[in-house]
Amino acid sequence: MAHLGSGRRRALAVPVGLALTASLAFLPSVSASAAPLGNTADAATASRAQTNGPKLSYVANLNAYATVKAAKQAIERAGGTVVTAYEQIGVIVAHSQNPDFAKQLRANRGLFVSVGATRTAPLQAVQTTDEGTTQQLSAADAAKAAAAAQEGQEPLEPNQWDLRTIKADQAHKINDGSQDVTVGVIDTGVDDTHPDLAPNFSKEQSANCVGGVADTSEGAWRPYADGSDHGTHVAGTIAAPRNGIGVSGVAPGVKIAAIKVSEPGTSLFFTEAVVCGFMFAAEKGIEVTNNSYYVDPWLYNCKSDDDQKALVEAIGRATKYAERKGTLHVASAGNSNHDLAGDSILDDSSPNDTTPGPRTIDPKVCLDLPTQLPGVVTVSATGDQGLRSYYSSYGLGVVDVAGPGGDKWQIPATPDANGRVLSTVLGGGYGYKQGTSMAAPHVAGVAALLKSAHPSATPSQLQAMLKSQATKAPCPAQIYDSAGTLVDATTCESKWGQTGYYGYGVVDALKAVK
Repeated sequence: MAHLGSGRRRALAVPVGLALTASLAFLPSVSASAAPLGNTADAATASRAQTNGPKLSYVANLNAYATVKAAKQAIERAGGTVVTAYEQIGVIVAHSQNPDFAKQLRANRGLFVSVGATRTAPLQAVQTTDEGTTQQLSAADAAKAAAAAQEGQEPLEPNQWDLRTIKADQAHKINDGSQDVTVGVIDTGVDDTHPDLAPNFSKEQSANCVGGVADTSEGAWRPYADGSDHGTHVAGTIAAPRNGIGVSGVAPGVKIAAIKVSEPGTSLFFTEAVVCGFMFAAEKGIEVTNNSYYVDPWLYNCKSDDDQKALVEAIGRATKYAERKGTLHVASAGNSNHDLAGDSILDDSSPNDTTPGPRTIDPKVCLDLPTQLPGVVTVSATGDQGLRSYYSSYGLGVVDVAGPGGDKWQIPATPDANGRVLSTVLGGGYGYKQGTSMAAPHVAGVAALLKSAHPSATPSQLQAMLKSQATKAPCPAQIYDSAGTLVDATTCESKWGQTGYYGYGVVDALKAVK
């Protein structure tokens, strides 16, 4: 998964009135609109003495009996401004300059389960991260691929070792997937003008969720002018059509939607945007979401910390709500080579919006979001030789399945001899990336094929099929380390019919369409 800085990774809404007297039952039948709310003159007066701190964004999670009206009043009294409220899940996004804002709201246990700041730096004051440079496809390699292409292949398909790994090339001879199925790419935005993406792009299901409110105006879902090609690369792997141009996606017959959640000028994904992304996907009928990122600024969110606990709660409510509405979530396991089922992990990269400091965390208590949330399919990465990629995080009982993410040390015998994953990039071109960010879209594509073949399947049933149809992969004797040296695979555990490296195995696109 390309946080975009570790190699893994990130419309004007019409205001509608909130049901001010209704209690929050968190049921799918409740109106699905996120309702922007304004501050009042009384609240402004009450908060004048409490606005001497940096302006931060917060999520406030209501208890099951709280009303939005009462919660709004409490937020205003504490010096906050409500940005939007998701009544369906009882989550409110607010801004405040009161240093004690969260503390004051947490004291009101009759209204709030948890309240937390979504970042440690003031709004619009985040640092830019670097996801790594995309390796552009050269004209010479493109020509070699085209010369090697066989009848029925896309021009660059000979360089797509990843498709052959999961038998997607064989699956395409049977079924490319259905246009009734959409995969939502929650990421840095997607360039829907790319000729190898435009035919399958769904504008009606796309938006910019940065800030927490969905903007569906034309092109809002596209990457920023100086932005990342990460989401565009992911989208091509999922569903680039078989149109005689460039590459093929795993599910070239399904639709792609873009839900942009990365901050301008950065590759940072904050909680309010991610919650908006899941809620938007749910309400737009998106069947599968791909999540090749982790939620900033914490690599792991510890439920023992008041702020981080609130982020886990808010995002967990959003993913669970979308799942109840029929959306399966697929997420990358991460590129830190961490054992997510181990006893402890050294996290020296958090918080990444200010100054990180080293901390030792328990991965059973401190979660990588959204990949470690219940119901989310966690994906590790493999290379051309079928070995776990040297960077991929892993964990017995945490990783569900594996997919091709690329590995520069596992070199395929293709015309380009490149172990990374080739897909669409900005400017109408093609390029190579590696990461669990690249593995997850392969799984999302297979899930889309399954949904195409089984339209009535629930998210849990789709996940069960992904696992049962996966090609079993035992613990290897050796894997490559970051220097390209083969070392003993002593960290791989096997139990319950799965391994820590590959979960239930590598996904199989051919079985999905049979």
